[in-house]
Amino acid sequence: MKTLYTFIMVGLLGSLTLGPAFGVADAKDDVLFTYGKNNVHKAEFRYIYDKNNQGKKNAYSEASIKEYLDLYVNFKLKVREAEDLGIDTLEEIKKELATYRKQLAKSYLVDREVNEQLLREAYERLQEEVKARHILINVGLNAMPEDTLVAHEKILNIRKSIVDGKDFGETAKELSEDPSAKENGGDLGYFTALQMVYPFENAAFNTPVGQISKPVRTRFGYHIVKTEDRRKSRGQILVAHIFIKIPKNAKPEQLTATQSKIDDIYNKLEAGGNFEQLAKQFSEDKTSASSGGNLPWFGAGRMVAAFENAAFSLKNNGDYSKPVNTEYGWHIIKRLDKKDLPVYDEIKDEIKKKIERDSRSEVSKKMFLKKIQKENEFKEYPKAKAKLLEKIDESILKSGWKANMAPGMKDPLFTLKDQKYSQEKFAKYIERNQRKRLKGSKEERFNQLYAMWVTDESLAFEENQLEDKYPEFKSLMGEYRDGILLFELTDRKVWSKAVEDTTGLKSYYDTQKGKYMWGDRLRGTVFRCVDKETADSAKALLGKNLSNAEVLNSINTSDQPNNIRIEEDGTFEKEQNLVVDQIVWKMGLSRNVTREEGGVSFVKVTGLYEAEPKTLDEAKGYVVADYQEHLEKEWLKKLRSKYPVKVNDEVLKSLMK
Repeated sequence: MKTLYTFIMVGLLGSLTLGPAFGVADAKDDVLFTYGKNNVHKAEFRYIYDKNNQGKKNAYSEASIKEYLDLYVNFKLKVREAEDLGIDTLEEIKKELATYRKQLAKSYLVDREVNEQLLREAYERLQEEVKARHILINVGLNAMPEDTLVAHEKILNIRKSIVDGKDFGETAKELSEDPSAKENGGDLGYFTALQMVYPFENAAFNTPVGQISKPVRTRFGYHIVKTEDRRKSRGQILVAHIFIKIPKNAKPEQLTATQSKIDDIYNKLEAGGNFEQLAKQFSEDKTSASSGGNLPWFGAGRMVAAFENAAFSLKNNGDYSKPVNTEYGWHIIKRLDKKDLPVYDEIKDEIKKKIERDSRSEVSKKMFLKKIQKENEFKEYPKAKAKLLEKIDESILKSGWKANMAPGMKDPLFTLKDQKYSQEKFAKYIERNQRKRLKGSKEERFNQLYAMWVTDESLAFEENQLEDKYPEFKSLMGEYRDGILLFELTDRKVWSKAVEDTTGLKSYYDTQKGKYMWGDRLRGTVFRCVDKETADSAKALLGKNLSNAEVLNSINTSDQPNNIRIEEDGTFEKEQNLVVDQIVWKMGLSRNVTREEGGVSFVKVTGLYEAEPKTLDEAKGYVVADYQEHLEKEWLKKLRSKYPVKVNDEVLKSLMK
């Protein structure tokens, strides 16, 4: 509807609370217009105008400036009325604004420079694949210092033994606490960026081929990594496969049977069989068989090595492999498509989403947290923290600790500028959050919760400063605030009112019904026939007063069920149906009309109607839209009377080019 379009265009125009960073001047700046007792300065209007007219050919022309000024004046009047009516104090409005603020704040509560560096680094690494082995010694991130030290010493000793000549793979089988190492000797195959936790990825990519990394800590424990190879990324590939499963602990006769089965399928392919049909018929991968064996796109590290290597060795789309044996069974693989890594700008958003779910995001968060704390003179009080820890008992292990078990503890645990964060406040945080996925002793859980609390409070402190630190944030919040006020008030005064005010709508329709007219109309049925002979036969039957259904049943047979069909049946105005437009409008059966695409059509005309007004129900959508526009015009007249508008023509002219 036009009124909704106007809201969308005007509702996002601008804010009453623009900051000086956007060129909004102080009180000395020229006033462009006033409405009631309110001033709008030239610089404010110019900023909003530039924001919404950038790149337009007629920007700053007299017509463009005046048109936009009229919209902006209307916008200001509506927002002022909403404020005067107290709409900005409604709970649902405040709640919606708070939700938007929370969402908008997310993009400001990050270190943008660090994020860009992480994006670039990930993209550069995606262009390569590394092959690595590792040895793991388990230790939790929040383990006690003595446990961490034991694990660190253990991994150091293992590394020394390998540097001194011990085989990495054999050592992994013997000492690694990664369960899979006993089978694969710690071999992870080839992988690329965003497939491993970030600290591990760093170790693999930063360690020269053939060398062993220093111990690296992840959430799993301590690792040492041996980088065995690096190669250019093979990109991603799309394949289909036919799969025959080998049972676990298969007997020799079962192994022979499964190989015979895959060989038979391969021979059928070689003899000209259709891959998709054979996959549907024989593949034992139930998730892909129904689609002809199609699998999702994949790259390095997503499939077992034998399958991956066979897939990437296929040179052309449509090529298929000989039977390939993996730990799961036999496969015949067909290449469907292949693609290289896209350019950075094309894949940036996808990488960003992956980083948000990747341990890289923790790096960005930690650096941003340090930045906040440095800017705001973060200071901790270890003695106060130790005293509160004394009040923590074993009940925290069962999520049963209560804040009242540490009465009278009001000393600060840390400060940000002049803001103090007390023992009491943290005690309440513990009570609320101890049920989260915490592990370890009471001391470890206390430390985990403390780290979470410091992070939450530091980010909240920063979030509360956003309007002061970032004028564009303040501006966007102002724009959204004004937008939801405008939406709420316009809905009350125009949109909902036009629908709910049935008396007013009927009265408006009665004065305007001449606008909502039917043209000359024809009532009839359009028949489509395969040829002229069929059309003539149908007309003959209709001339005997047979019904439409009887004519269709008579002419259509089981061998030829589409000799004739009803294409449309209804009431038509001009330019609604190509056949109806080509006949003479009179009662009875029309002449035959030959269609360009083949076949013959004719019309059985059963009624002719002259132009007349549509009923309110028939025209309701149009009437409501026009009534909304009428209500808005009347409302704006009242607003301009309530808040008289005066434009400074000299200042207005100075905006025009």
